[in-house]
Amino acid sequence: MITYYNNNATGMAATASQPESIWISAVNPTLSEKRYLLEDLKLPEAFYNDIDDIDERPRIEFEDGWCLIVMRMPFKNDDLKLPYTTAPLGVIFNDETCISLCFVENELIEDFVTYSQRKNITVSDHFSLVFRLLLSSSIWFQKYLKQINLGIKYAESNLEKSVRNEDLQALFRMEKCLEYFITSLKGNELLFYRIKNLKTYKDTFDPDMVEDVEIEIKQAQDTTNIYSNILTGMMDAYASVISNNLNVVMKRLTSISIILMIPTLVASLYGMNVPNALQDSPYGFAIIVCVSLLLSAVGVILFRKKNFF
Repeated sequence: MITYYNNNATGMAATASQPESIWISAVNPTLSEKRYLLEDLKLPEAFYNDIDDIDERPRIEFEDGWCLIVMRMPFKNDDLKLPYTTAPLGVIFNDETCISLCFVENELIEDFVTYSQRKNITVSDHFSLVFRLLLSSSIWFQKYLKQINLGIKYAESNLEKSVRNEDLQALFRMEKCLEYFITSLKGNELLFYRIKNLKTYKDTFDPDMVEDVEIEIKQAQDTTNIYSNILTGMMDAYASVISNNLNVVMKRLTSISIILMIPTLVASLYGMNVPNALQDSPYGFAIIVCVSLLLSAVGVILFRKKNFF
């Protein structure tokens, strides 16, 4: 879908056509929209294909009068195996045209436009749009981090009751999401500093906006690292708990097997077809049973002292 945006009295607003717009947003474009971008707007096809790569890393590149900036943004995934992940968001512009391009449905663009209207924010130039999208991306990272943290707490509360594979797998999924977030935020940070230090443009940047973007990226990085470290420690702790529980179960089963072996050994000795001291006694069976129970009781007492039961 392609949407045209322009500045108005209340911030960013959609317009009807491309000549009236200062920013064209393309989200998951169709084949006809792809032809429009490549043929009518003369968007470099190499840039288009780069953003189509889900693993594309953040970077800035200049070619034939066009500037390509690729950043990573978070989005909520329909795949239950990876509920939160990241995707490339490209901003491609020259002197006349500015296009943002993304191949996944996301909440970032719409939220950015809504926020600009609520705060009466306008975009003065292309790099201003890039900085504001970086800022919005960092804020959405933090929003999704809160949801990930809630998922971790829910799985943790379930694991306190009983250790189930489903809850452990949920923690593994959250850990994978955090790894994607860490990598993407690191790339966005490097991209931010490269744009910030562009000799030709750095004097035109709004210092307050640059500071806000830097603070939000740092905060998102710190929060992600904290959650990742906590989750890693939690997974190690549960691995130790599971291993310890297994050792306890095996120790108890071994102790029970040894106790059951005592009467089995006594019965085996007196069950052999050879003469023994009790073969003619009417109380032989009772004596053997009592001896077996006594030896078993002694074994239980010894194991209890060793905390095997």
